[in-house]
Amino acid sequence: MTADRNFRKSPLHDLRDRLATLSGPVAVTEVPFLAQVNVRTAALSSPRPDDVDVLPLGPDEFLVVGPPGSEERLLAEFGGDEASVVDVSAQRTALDLSGPAVRELLAFGCSIDLHPRVFAIGDCVQTVLAHTPVVLQRRETGFRVLVRASFAAHLATWILDASPDLTPGH
Repeated sequence: MTADRNFRKSPLHDLRDRLATLSGPVAVTEVPFLAQVNVRTAALSSPRPDDVDVLPLGPDEFLVVGPPGSEERLLAEFGGDEASVVDVSAQRTALDLSGPAVRELLAFGCSIDLHPRVFAIGDCVQTVLAHTPVVLQRRETGFRVLVRASFAAHLATWILDASPDLTPGH
């Protein structure tokens, strides 16, 4: 018997309203319930659908991120004789960060050089942000932070606390 997805609460459900108040220098939106499939294989040979991101995590490890509810499709598309695929969707939630001060905010808690010359659109890295292990992806509209559910509230609270320092006059 599978769980009814209509009753799920995102890890940041209780902070959603506070996160929505951020605008201007930094805007934050939780993107809950994304399909996430961990793929271990020497070579990723599956076609890459337009609605997924394939994030390299290591020489033979990839995180395939797709729209909510696409877990079964991703498991089938990326599985095979030479691959190990595991649905890790419940493990993390995603935060989309944008705005003119988003790189400055991330620099407060992360040692990665996020300048566009170094960290281009589509790049991703496993790093630590505000003492929290994350997968950080550069996107056209800003950054996506994939954070474990158990660390999500800590990271969101850090973002809320650090964001006022980015307003003019601070």
